[in-house]
Amino acid sequence: MDGGIVWLASYPKSGNTWFRSFIANLISEESIEITINNLPTDGIFSSRLIFDPLIGVESSNLTADEIDQLRPEAYNYLARKTNRKLFIKVHDAYTYLENGSPLLGTVNARAVYIMRNPLDVAVSYANHAARDIDHMIRVMGSESHALCDLPDRLPNQLRQKLLTWSHHVDSWMQARELPVHLLRYEDMSLDPLRTFTEAVRFIGLNSSEEEIIRALELSDFKVLKSQEEEHGFREKMFKSPSFFRSGKVGDWRNHLSDEQRDRLLSDHGIIMSKCGYLDPYGNIVY
Repeated sequence: MDGGIVWLASYPKSGNTWFRSFIANLISEESIEITINNLPTDGIFSSRLIFDPLIGVESSNLTADEIDQLRPEAYNYLARKTNRKLFIKVHDAYTYLENGSPLLGTVNARAVYIMRNPLDVAVSYANHAARDIDHMIRVMGSESHALCDLPDRLPNQLRQKLLTWSHHVDSWMQARELPVHLLRYEDMSLDPLRTFTEAVRFIGLNSSEEEIIRALELSDFKVLKSQEEEHGFREKMFKSPSFFRSGKVGDWRNHLSDEQRDRLLSDHGIIMSKCGYLDPYGNIVY
């Protein structure tokens, strides 16, 4: 494989962990057992453990805005020096600094962007954050929504600006500086072999159909959920009952009230239509 960075990008609770598990099983040696707690991918874009060694300064001594100014060059350097593909998770929206440069840099990179019906995201995100659904609907509609941005504590990750769900999706769809492959959670669930194969070819892997099928089996949702139930999952929020909930397409119908559904449609209907979540008559597809 050639070097460079493959950003595995998504709004939270959209299928990123599932796709990372698939990639991990695809690129690993068959003799090595892969679990959710030892995925041999390359961390998350916002990790201080990645960022600090690259810049040679402890990010805890910098403001969030100062850190953002350094992030593009840090990851450009990482992309230049690697001799293999790095698969790095990212939840940040695709934003630009005041000087016009993209936060993620521009060197030797491509991205797989994983999106999911925001009605299902709202339910899953509420479970993940141990908050009520109304709160998560407000968060998903907030232009100022960010992860790890509390001023009174030092989280182990850098600030991640998410914006609204709609702006997050649109920011990646409009990214100009790197090739982006759009991947819908619903297609991953309903037509996995075709959908994952297309992503694999975009990334530039020459995996056979048999290898892809094997990786799909090893990263099946039931397998991941079983691993969490048996061993726990380090990415689960402390107050959350579980990281892997149901994984079902359209499960929002069992949890959202009509008012909650309509608020999400009002906030995100334009992008939902653009991404195939609404038909030409405004009906919800999934």
